[in-house]
Amino acid sequence: MIILCFVVGVLLAAIGLGGYIATGMEHPTALIPFVIGDLFITIGVLVKLRPTWRMHLMHAAATLALLGTLGTINGLLAGYRWLQGVEPARPAAVLAQSATAIILALFVGLAVRSFVQARIQREVEQAKAASK
Repeated sequence: MIILCFVVGVLLAAIGLGGYIATGMEHPTALIPFVIGDLFITIGVLVKLRPTWRMHLMHAAATLALLGTLGTINGLLAGYRWLQGVEPARPAAVLAQSATAIILALFVGLAVRSFVQARIQREVEQAKAASK
């Protein structure tokens, strides 16, 4: 999950910078994915520095991803309408929000899967320890 945290951070930072440049550097809100990406990279670095904080930091990353997904869902819906032929007012924003929503939603899904697997693994280890 740590490597995924870094990958998501870099992808979001690229989307943010790309969106900012694509809008002629006039809309600072295009940098929102960049900021979220930086937070993911920071979480990854903190996990490397403080491995004992791993569980808490990964839960923070999953929460950040969930909030980011919820915050960009309108852009994803606008992208869907665009595919149906309705031209958006700000195409660059729709592309950036859609990409951000997809990346963050995938992260949430993978994080939940990882949390479930970790819990199952802990329960198996506890059962083995109890049977000795």
